[in-house]
Amino acid sequence: MPKALVGLYEAVVAVVICAGLLYFLATTISGLRHERRMRRRGPVPLELTGRGGVRQIYFLVPCLDEQEVIARTVTQLCAADPRAHVVLIDDGCADATVPRARGACPEGRLTVITRTAPEARQGKGAALNAGLRHVVADIALRGLPPHDVVIGVMDADGRLSVRAVDQVLELFDDPRVGGAQLPVRIVNRHRLITRVQDMEFWGLAAVSQFGRIATSTVSLGGNGQFTRLSALLTVSDHPWSSALTEDLDLTVSLVTRGWKLTSTPHAWVEQQGLESWRRLARQRTRWMQGHMTAVTRLPELWASLRVGHLALLEVTMYLLVPWVLVLGWSVLFHLTLAVTVFHLSHGQLWGQGLSTVPAALLWYVVSFFPNLIAACLYRRRAGDCSLLRSLLLGHVLLPANYVAYAAVWRGLLRMLRRRHGWDKTRRVLDTAPAPAGALPK
Repeated sequence: MPKALVGLYEAVVAVVICAGLLYFLATTISGLRHERRMRRRGPVPLELTGRGGVRQIYFLVPCLDEQEVIARTVTQLCAADPRAHVVLIDDGCADATVPRARGACPEGRLTVITRTAPEARQGKGAALNAGLRHVVADIALRGLPPHDVVIGVMDADGRLSVRAVDQVLELFDDPRVGGAQLPVRIVNRHRLITRVQDMEFWGLAAVSQFGRIATSTVSLGGNGQFTRLSALLTVSDHPWSSALTEDLDLTVSLVTRGWKLTSTPHAWVEQQGLESWRRLARQRTRWMQGHMTAVTRLPELWASLRVGHLALLEVTMYLLVPWVLVLGWSVLFHLTLAVTVFHLSHGQLWGQGLSTVPAALLWYVVSFFPNLIAACLYRRRAGDCSLLRSLLLGHVLLPANYVAYAAVWRGLLRMLRRRHGWDKTRRVLDTAPAPAGALPK
C-alpha cells in the first residue's frame, strides 16, 4: 500500500479516536463533577417544595394501544403532585387503553384527547402538539401565565421516582431554564439484554447528561422530559416536529433560542427495556436515523447569537456523533483490527517495533477504554452490580456496539431511500415493582 495512503488512513484513525475520546472524557468528567456537587448539596427539602414560580404541571402521555401499562402510569402521575393534570392523547388506540386510564385517575385530573384517522398515528410529535393545544386553551381559561406552567412528557410505561416532581420543579426556579431531562433507569433489568440497556442509560447516558449541565445543553428525551410552556411557545404553537427523534429536534430548537436545558441526579424515570434484539435494532435504527437527520440543524445553530461558544461546540459534537463516531468508527474499527492482526502476526505494531503482548494490550485498551469506563460508572451508580459483573457487562457492550453499527447503516440506507416511517415500541404486561424512593449509590 502506498505510504501516502497509509499516512492518510492513520491520520483519519487518530482524528476519530482523539475526537471520540476527548468528547467522551469531557462529558464524563464534567458529569461526575456535577453529580458530586449536586449530591453534596442534596435534594430540595420537602418543606421547601413548591416555593418557586411554577403553579401548574401538565403531563402529556401519547398512547397507541398501551392497555398493558397505562393504568399504573396514570395512577402514579395523578398522585405525583396535587397540581398535576394528566392529558392522555389517544392516538388511534384500538384496545382498552382509554377506559383503563379513565379508571385509574380521579375525576377532573385526567383529560383524554381523541385523535382519529387521518390525523391519528402520524408520529409522536403530532400527538404531543395535539395535547399542547389543549393545555394552551386550558391555561387561558384559568388565567395562568405560560411562564408558570411546566409540561411533562411521559411514555405510557414511564414511572417517576418518589418526589421527582418536586426535584424537577426546583430547577425551574431559574427563569432561564426552558427544559429539564431526568435520567432513565430500565425497570425490567433482569435479563442480559435489558441489563445492557440499563448500563447504557443509567451509566453512560446519565453521566454524560450531567456533564452537559455545564453548557446548559442537556439533551431532552422522549420520557421524563419537562419543558416550560413559555419556552415551547418561543419555538411555535406546535414545537414538536415530525422528525423521528422529535425530542432531539426540540433540544436544538430551545438551545438556539437561548434557553437553558438541565437535569438532576435526585430524581429519575423508569421505563421498560426491550427484551428482543430484533426490536432493539429497530428502535435504535429509528433513533439513529433521527439523530443523523438532525445534523441539518447545524446552520441554524451556528447562526444563532444566543448560543455560547462551549454550548455551540458541545451540541455540534453531539449532532456529529452518529456520522463520525458511529458510522466512521464502524468502518475504522474493523480496518484497524485487520491491520493490527496483520502486524501482530509479524511481531510488531504498525512498524513501531512493539512486541506481540504489549501491542495487543495497546489495541485492547484503545478499543475497549470507553466500555471499561462505562463498567465503572455503572458499578458506581447502580448499587446492585458487583465490579466484576460490571466489567463483564462492559465487554457485553461489544454486541450492543454492533446493534449501533447496524442501526447507523440501516438509518443511512433509509435516508437514501427517503423512508421515514415510524415504528411503535411494543410494551409488555406491567409486573414491575413501584419505583424506589432513594437513589441507588
